[in-house]
Amino acid sequence: MIKTAITEMFGIRYPVICGAMMWLCKPSLCAAISNAGGMGNLTAANYETEDDFRKAIREVRELTDKPFMIGLTLLPSIRITGEHHKMYARVCAEEKVAGIEVSGSPLDKVAGKDGVAMLKDAGVKLFHKVGSVRHALHAKKAGYDGVYAAGFEEGGHPLDDDVTTMVLTPRIVDSVDLPVVTVGGIADGRSLAAALTLGAQGVMMASRFIATTECEVHDNIKKEIIARQEFETTMICKSLGLQGRALKNRVSSDVLELERKGGGLDQLIPLISGTRIKEAWEKGLVDDAPLMVGQSIGHIHGIVSCKELLDTMHDEAVAHMKRAMSLVQ
Repeated sequence: MIKTAITEMFGIRYPVICGAMMWLCKPSLCAAISNAGGMGNLTAANYETEDDFRKAIREVRELTDKPFMIGLTLLPSIRITGEHHKMYARVCAEEKVAGIEVSGSPLDKVAGKDGVAMLKDAGVKLFHKVGSVRHALHAKKAGYDGVYAAGFEEGGHPLDDDVTTMVLTPRIVDSVDLPVVTVGGIADGRSLAAALTLGAQGVMMASRFIATTECEVHDNIKKEIIARQEFETTMICKSLGLQGRALKNRVSSDVLELERKGGGLDQLIPLISGTRIKEAWEKGLVDDAPLMVGQSIGHIHGIVSCKELLDTMHDEAVAHMKRAMSLVQ
């Protein structure tokens, strides 16, 4: 078995964590990943009220007795406010969840030092997803328990420094004395082995979990992801200062054309709204919304269960590391 600081910290079988995915990381997928030996993710912004958020956490606990992450994205949103962010943090402390994946603004700037202390007192492990050494250094100073080194390949919103996983992971490993989790381009045992070789203690992946039997997304979406290749994503919303990597489709082309013409937020919102994306996931409308996936789609070749995925990833990673060691004479 592969043992790392991440498997030891959380008591999980495999050093593989699911990343936050809006509308997709719900209790069933979260629990399935944790039961399979990884660490599932329950994405907080799926829930607009405290009661619904707390119920979702408890629903996961009815489905698994294993630890799981809460995904907390602290980015500008029309639907989710700063008060929501503070509520999510408080509920996570009260429910004593295993860990929180923070992306966007630092949690200490949103919930304050007292909020971070509240979570740490509750035993909640805090990880900040960062795309630069400078942000990793802030996470260390603010008292986080680890960092996600998020390379430019990732789906969602990579930092506009545009540094790749291959470069970023060892840079952050060498710069902070914290467990580092590699993000971006992770989909199989080879990428897990590569991340561990670069000094990471685990990996986080999201796109790969979409093409699993337990992910509650339309089959059209799963089939589309399998059919696509690594060059079939694009960066949108750079003009808003919030670049995002999305699947190349009709809407992402419309967004880029509107940006080229100088269109502002008011014109872009109808194309990139959360409700539009939610409908596309549910109805399989592959051209009707920006579907945030990473370049790792080039390595996704089939729909499998979370257990089969993680078991295979582990065995492949071990085999690849042994193969690499055989080259040492």
